Amino acid sequence: MAGSWKEARECAVMEDLPLVYHDCDNKIYGACRQGELQGTFRGGIFVEHRCICMPVHLSAEELEIKEKKFLDENPDW
Repeated sequence: MAGSWKEARECAVMEDLPLVYHDCDNKIYGACRQGELQGTFRGGIFVEHRCICMPVHLSAEELEIKEKKFLDENPDW
C-alpha cells in the first residue's frame, strides 16, 4: 500500500507490476497485476472497491492529471 501515485509507482517498479491504482473507497494507492480486484470481505462476501487503475509507465504527474480529469468528468462516480 502507498500514500500517493509516486509511492505506488515506486512499489510497482520494485515488484515488477504493470499497474498502479488509487482505491477511492479506502483512500490508498497501490500496485497490481491486470485483473486483480481490490476490495474487502464483509460478512463473508467480497465487496469490490472503486479504483482508478492505470499503467505504471505514466509519470506520477500524468497519473494525477488523468485522475483529476476523470473525477472532474464523473463527479457522481
